[in-house]
Amino acid sequence: MRLKAKMTLDDACAALDKTRSTLHRLEQGETKADIHLVRSMMDLYDQYDPDLVEQTRRANKPGWWVAYGIQDLGYIDVETEASLVRELALVSIPGLLQTEEYMRAFFDVHHRQRSSFQFENQVAVRLIRQLRLTDSEDPLELVALIDEAVLRKEVGGVDVMRRQLRHLLLANMLPTVKLQVLPNHIGAHDGMMGAFTLLRFPETKDPEVLYIEYATGSLHIEDFGEVKEAKLKFEHLASKAMDSEESIALIERVLAEQYSPE
Repeated sequence: MRLKAKMTLDDACAALDKTRSTLHRLEQGETKADIHLVRSMMDLYDQYDPDLVEQTRRANKPGWWVAYGIQDLGYIDVETEASLVRELALVSIPGLLQTEEYMRAFFDVHHRQRSSFQFENQVAVRLIRQLRLTDSEDPLELVALIDEAVLRKEVGGVDVMRRQLRHLLLANMLPTVKLQVLPNHIGAHDGMMGAFTLLRFPETKDPEVLYIEYATGSLHIEDFGEVKEAKLKFEHLASKAMDSEESIALIERVLAEQYSPE
């Protein structure tokens, strides 16, 4: 809108009484604008978009996860709006497919600095997120590429892993879930540089998001070139992975070989 109004960033900053850096971050989507500022900007640029006003209202409403003490805008708010998630899992079972026992063992290692209240809320939020896989009104589709090493990594003990792998077999039967395994015998592959997640949204005008998590934070990437490259990499890995039927057979073999009851 500013460019259509033939205004520079400095001109707009002066008129809106904002610093240059603040307005730049707003335009780049790095921080949220309140409804009053959005209206002022549209008045200044002599352009009105009712959809933008409504989007601003929705963006400023607290998400459902806030009731569980999660205040930061991270992955959950993006996934809540998504219609399709494609995840490359190299270290752990994808969160949407984890049993409660597995996630508790996982959180126990990665969230030791959190209180028991925060711990329980993290579990509750993840279980709520999983409900969308079976939601008839607002379903979430999941395509998961899981490295075979994840299936063999004993998280929480033998009993927990046995139930977790059985849960994967059941989850794969859902119409919203497609599960493929990257077997060990393919050796080095294009995904070994790191796990990542791609999210697509119902509105075609909304750009897809590439989400990457690292030790101390995460990245949300909307750059068309980077997202396209990640999509091509995911498709390439999917072509190297076992198909769903072969993947289920491998999970059953791992169950029998490594996690069978004594």
